[in-house]
Amino acid sequence: ASYAARWIAKSIVKAGLARRILVQLSYAIGYPEPLSISVFAYGTGKKSDDELVEIIKSNFDLRPGCIIRDLKLKRPIFQKTAAYGHFGREDDPDFTWEKPKKLKI
Repeated sequence: ASYAARWIAKSIVKAGLARRILVQLSYAIGYPEPLSISVFAYGTGKKSDDELVEIIKSNFDLRPGCIIRDLKLKRPIFQKTAAYGHFGREDDPDFTWEKPKKLKI
Protein backbone atom coordinates (compact mmCIF):
# COMPACT_ATOMS: atom_id res chain seq x y z
CA ALA A 1 0.00 0.00 0.00
CA SER A 2 2.93 2.36 0.51
CA TYR A 3 3.79 2.15 -3.19
CA ALA A 4 0.17 2.96 -4.07
CA ALA A 5 0.09 5.91 -1.64
CA ARG A 6 3.30 7.27 -3.17
CA TRP A 7 1.89 6.80 -6.69
CA ILE A 8 -1.32 8.61 -5.73
CA ALA A 9 0.53 11.50 -4.08
CA LYS A 10 2.85 11.99 -7.05
CA SER A 11 -0.12 11.88 -9.43
CA ILE A 12 -2.05 14.52 -7.47
CA VAL A 13 0.95 16.84 -7.31
CA LYS A 14 1.72 16.32 -11.01
CA ALA A 15 -1.92 17.13 -11.89
CA GLY A 16 -1.57 20.43 -10.02
CA LEU A 17 -4.27 19.57 -7.49
CA ALA A 18 -1.91 20.20 -4.55
CA ARG A 19 1.69 21.28 -4.04
CA ARG A 20 2.19 18.92 -1.11
CA ILE A 21 0.05 15.99 0.04
CA LEU A 22 -0.06 13.15 2.54
CA VAL A 23 -1.99 10.03 1.49
CA GLN A 24 -2.81 7.31 4.01
CA LEU A 25 -4.47 4.00 3.19
CA SER A 26 -5.71 1.50 5.76
CA TYR A 27 -6.68 -2.11 5.09
CA ALA A 28 -8.07 -5.01 7.10
CA ILE A 29 -7.57 -8.70 6.48
CA GLY A 30 -10.44 -10.11 4.45
CA TYR A 31 -11.53 -6.78 2.90
CA PRO A 32 -10.11 -6.02 -0.55
CA GLU A 33 -11.01 -2.32 -0.59
CA PRO A 34 -9.23 0.07 1.79
CA LEU A 35 -11.22 0.77 4.94
CA SER A 36 -10.01 4.34 4.89
CA ILE A 37 -8.39 6.76 2.46
CA SER A 38 -7.10 9.81 4.26
CA VAL A 39 -5.68 12.87 2.53
CA PHE A 40 -4.05 15.97 3.99
CA ALA A 41 -2.89 18.64 1.54
CA TYR A 42 -1.31 20.99 4.12
CA GLY A 43 -3.44 23.86 2.82
CA THR A 44 -1.92 23.62 -0.67
CA GLY A 45 -4.86 21.84 -2.33
CA LYS A 46 -6.84 23.40 -5.15
CA LYS A 47 -9.74 21.19 -4.02
CA SER A 48 -10.89 20.15 -0.57
CA ASP A 49 -9.45 17.02 1.01
CA ASP A 50 -12.83 15.28 0.59
CA GLU A 51 -12.86 16.14 -3.12
CA LEU A 52 -9.31 14.78 -3.46
CA VAL A 53 -10.42 11.49 -1.86
CA GLU A 54 -13.23 11.23 -4.44
CA ILE A 55 -10.72 11.88 -7.26
CA ILE A 56 -8.51 9.12 -5.84
CA LYS A 57 -11.43 6.68 -5.64
CA SER A 58 -12.43 7.37 -9.25
CA ASN A 59 -8.89 7.08 -10.66
CA PHE A 60 -7.24 4.27 -8.69
CA ASP A 61 -8.35 0.70 -8.00
CA LEU A 62 -6.80 0.16 -4.57
CA ARG A 63 -7.53 -3.52 -4.11
CA PRO A 64 -4.22 -5.33 -3.38
CA GLY A 65 -4.34 -7.45 -6.55
CA CYS A 66 -4.99 -4.38 -8.68
CA ILE A 67 -2.12 -2.48 -7.07
CA ILE A 68 0.17 -5.43 -7.84
CA ARG A 69 -1.10 -5.51 -11.44
CA ASP A 70 -1.02 -1.74 -12.08
CA LEU A 71 2.43 -1.22 -10.58
CA LYS A 72 3.80 -4.49 -12.02
CA LEU A 73 5.06 -5.63 -8.62
CA LYS A 74 5.52 -9.32 -9.50
CA ARG A 75 8.70 -8.61 -11.48
CA PRO A 76 12.07 -9.42 -9.83
CA ILE A 77 13.09 -5.79 -9.23
CA PHE A 78 13.43 -5.57 -5.48
CA GLN A 79 17.15 -6.35 -5.26
CA LYS A 80 17.68 -2.81 -6.59
CA THR A 81 15.87 -1.42 -3.55
CA ALA A 82 18.43 -2.92 -1.17
CA ALA A 83 20.70 0.04 -1.88
CA TYR A 84 19.31 3.58 -1.84
CA GLY A 85 15.76 2.50 -0.96
CA HIS A 86 12.41 2.30 -2.69
CA PHE A 87 11.52 5.95 -3.28
CA GLY A 88 12.93 8.95 -5.13
CA ARG A 89 14.28 7.07 -8.14
CA GLU A 90 12.37 8.62 -11.02
CA ASP A 91 15.03 7.74 -13.60
CA ASP A 92 14.59 3.96 -13.18
CA PRO A 93 11.69 2.50 -15.23
CA ASP A 94 11.40 -0.49 -12.86
CA PHE A 95 10.11 1.78 -10.09
CA THR A 96 6.61 2.17 -11.54
CA TRP A 97 5.24 3.89 -8.43
CA GLU A 98 7.47 6.89 -9.24
CA LYS A 99 5.64 7.50 -12.54
CA PRO A 100 2.54 9.69 -11.98
CA LYS A 101 -0.73 8.54 -13.48
CA LYS A 102 -2.75 10.97 -15.61
CA LEU A 103 -5.87 11.71 -13.60
CA LYS A 104 -9.42 12.12 -14.90
CA ILE A 105 -10.85 15.03 -12.96
